[in-house]
Amino acid sequence: MRHPRRNHAVLYVRDADRTATFYEEVFGFRRDPLMVIPGAVFMTAPDSTNDHDLGLFSVGDKALPPQAGRSSVGLYHLAWEVDTLTDLQAVAERLQEAGALKGASDHGTTKSLYGVDPDGIEFEVVWLIPADQITPADREARTRIGRLDLAGEVARFGPDLPSGVGISRPA
Repeated sequence: MRHPRRNHAVLYVRDADRTATFYEEVFGFRRDPLMVIPGAVFMTAPDSTNDHDLGLFSVGDKALPPQAGRSSVGLYHLAWEVDTLTDLQAVAERLQEAGALKGASDHGTTKSLYGVDPDGIEFEVVWLIPADQITPADREARTRIGRLDLAGEVARFGPDLPSGVGISRPA
């Protein structure tokens, strides 16, 4: 079976409007004015041509917090790839300002930020080293989780090297 392309994610949240505001402010998502359903918000990521990339459905303020991985099965996190390390730095700043940045890790070939939305749903924002830039040390570092030195990565790769060339997008 060929690996299908991912198209969109849909989340159950306490308040779709509140969560949509978070995704607008932190990630630059925009609400789709044509897809209007009471209690739901459909959003498109910047530069996306997709119908919607994120759907949010309100379930009310009495909903329990996410328990996946602690006391139930479920999704661990969603991950979005940014284009450049400059973009990753900007997201880190916005997450910090929103009180939503929960971690930053170096996975060798990937540089990741971790955060939570207003309902505690986890996500990852990642920049991938382009295939032709990966060293044996980067590959070996995939076996452990290190502390992300974002300034050091910018010094190594420059602020505007495109993410994932040859890995997540064709060369």
